[in-house]
Amino acid sequence: MFSKCLENVRSKAPLVHCITNYVTVNDVANVILACGASPVMADDPCEAGDITAICDGLCVNIGTLNSMTIEAMRVACARAQALKHPMILDPVGAGASRLRTDTARKLLDDYDFTAVRGNMSEIKALASGSNDTRGVDCSGLDAVCKDNLDDAVGFVSGFAARENLTVAVTGAIDIVSDGRTSIAIYNGRPEMGRITGTGCQLSGMTTACVAADMISDAGSAGTVFAVAAAVSSMGVCGETAYANLKEGEGNATYRNRIIDAIYNLSGEELDGRCRYEIR
Repeated sequence: MFSKCLENVRSKAPLVHCITNYVTVNDVANVILACGASPVMADDPCEAGDITAICDGLCVNIGTLNSMTIEAMRVACARAQALKHPMILDPVGAGASRLRTDTARKLLDDYDFTAVRGNMSEIKALASGSNDTRGVDCSGLDAVCKDNLDDAVGFVSGFAARENLTVAVTGAIDIVSDGRTSIAIYNGRPEMGRITGTGCQLSGMTTACVAADMISDAGSAGTVFAVAAAVSSMGVCGETAYANLKEGEGNATYRNRIIDAIYNLSGEELDGRCRYEIR
């Protein structure tokens, strides 16, 4: 099912505008290239609108906010919305500070985002406006597991329906929902949490998958499946990269091996190895 979405990215090579954080910007660009799309990063308000106009999708990541990037995000979102381009929001650290929570919430209120991708604590902060997360990491109390999966799916589905977009919550078990169809994904490795930026990378790849799906000549698989394809691809590649680690290699090498695994991932392998259920 997900192979079509990956193949769309490689056949259409969408240009993705990322206003992302400077901690992970290089890795985000490399993952977008590895999956078959092309990245461009422009975070000055004076050019954010022009760059957005020539792109096929926009990824907004609030990981290192400042007044200039917030304005650039708003300029870019306004242009993308006017052009009906897909927009993905990554609310990094929402709930950790009032600035992050309020900025992400206002972006959601003011613009028609196609999808939001974050951990459960970040998504709950967007839903409630609370500020009680642990930095940019998911609180242990919010972690999704088999015991609370039904409740977690219900929450994510309800939030997606209320906001009229697709929501991807990533963690030990990933959940993707548009309020009608919900998908639980079981791929990935816990060691992925030891690398800075796997979530940011995934948001960039998600934007590429959604943009390619929207411009595909073969017809749309649908946003919820395009998002799920990106999430599953990252999980499968995290497994491949971990299996390829050699003695003495650590998280820096693991990061590179994930990017290589994405580059080498085929649609056939993705469909053969993805583990998911539609709930």
